[in-house]
Amino acid sequence: MRKLASIQEIKALDPIPGADAIERATVLGWHLVVKKGEFKIGEQVVYCEVDSLMPDDPRFTFLKPRGMRIKTIKLRGQISQGICFPLSILPKGFDVRDDEDCTQALGITKYEPPVPACLNGIAKGAFPSLIPKTDETRVQVLQEVLDRYQGQMCYVTEKLDGSSVTIYVHHENFGVCTRQFELIEDSENTIWKIARELDIENKIRATGINMALQGEVIGEGVQGNPLKLHGQRILFFNVFDMDRRVYLSFDPWMEMMQRLNLKTVPVITADYKLENDINAIVTMATRKSLMRPDVWAEGIIIRPLTERRDPVIGRVSFKAINPEFLLGQW
Repeated sequence: MRKLASIQEIKALDPIPGADAIERATVLGWHLVVKKGEFKIGEQVVYCEVDSLMPDDPRFTFLKPRGMRIKTIKLRGQISQGICFPLSILPKGFDVRDDEDCTQALGITKYEPPVPACLNGIAKGAFPSLIPKTDETRVQVLQEVLDRYQGQMCYVTEKLDGSSVTIYVHHENFGVCTRQFELIEDSENTIWKIARELDIENKIRATGINMALQGEVIGEGVQGNPLKLHGQRILFFNVFDMDRRVYLSFDPWMEMMQRLNLKTVPVITADYKLENDINAIVTMATRKSLMRPDVWAEGIIIRPLTERRDPVIGRVSFKAINPEFLLGQW
């Protein structure tokens, strides 16, 4: 589970040119704006990440104009991602330890964008337990992962701003899922329509493999359609072998996509040596879309060319979100 709020240390405080009342703090791999003199280097604080939805509580009244949501903002030219509070905001008796998760203790939940009407459907049931849900951790909280895998050859894909879908065949079952639910077949549902138009069930069955394809629905009616596309489409980023319980590595993934005659998300490079530098990775993510060069990309996804499992985070796969894209959302 993502730690939306946790106890962290102020790693650095730096001046912001032209600003007398504020300064830039570094927490984990994040940069954020704080009041000058409010915190000290090395001090423990409660850090709340972007997309934290704060409770309607007098302590957080100042966030009401933003819908109680922590967003990426820019102050005096400095991008600020997240917010810090003193430890005194914690409930009495809370066990204060470094990196301790205090999300539930503070009543914080994760902001989830509304599901577009064209993707809504009747739930057949919960998301299938045999398939991992699509969820990527942001690089800013993964310094130890970068330490362990520095120099690993990776591939980088563009992260698309759409809605996550999973389409699978497992023995006699064929299913279509949103991020949270499996859906009953409905000719009016965009995901089901695309799945049938692309003949995905028969294509998967022809391989003789029980597999799940995971991708992003993008286009008209989906998340504001930032790429200004006509119609809707699915671009795929994962193939999960349900019998072997593994994701396909880069080359087998690309080969399977060609075999199925399905399109992938844009591949930026398949020759990236992982850098142990969060700022450099965020800079790489600050780019225009390969699908529409006049529009900011949402960000990037980084994975080893050969699939790897980490004892702490599981699958080695993470994202870096383009701060310019986030600023453009508000």
